[in-house]
Amino acid sequence: MNYKLPLVLTPQVEGGYTVTSPLLPELVTEGDSVADALDNVKDALAAVVELYEDLGRPLPAEYLPSGVQRANLA
Repeated sequence: MNYKLPLVLTPQVEGGYTVTSPLLPELVTEGDSVADALDNVKDALAAVVELYEDLGRPLPAEYLPSGVQRANLA
């Protein structure tokens, strides 16, 4: 299943990039290059989804692919 998630890549003064998402504020990762930072998003996103599941919080509706309804994960 593919998801669309807005990402913000911020260049760091010391080099590299930080990646965040306004839709999932818990998602924060980084990399030495844009490619590295984007590669790290997959692991960071998996951790955020697991966190939401552990807390019984639903993912934001905007995150869900079209045709999938929001459900409480608890």
